[in-house]
Amino acid sequence: MRYEIRVDGLMTETLVKAFPELDHVLMAGQTILFGAVIDEAQLYGLLARCQSLGLRVLEIRQMPTS
Repeated sequence: MRYEIRVDGLMTETLVKAFPELDHVLMAGQTILFGAVIDEAQLYGLLARCQSLGLRVLEIRQMPTS
């Protein structure tokens, strides 16, 4: 499954490096992290990492599989 996690604000390179398994793009005052997520456990782990880093998650979307 592919997911998109939209975070409030522009993440620094240091913060982005905390998510090596995801790609990212900065746009319109937000950072979008995206990539393959194996299962719910990994998804919850990513969200826990966001919380521990003080990131405000605005949206999580499962993306269509190509």
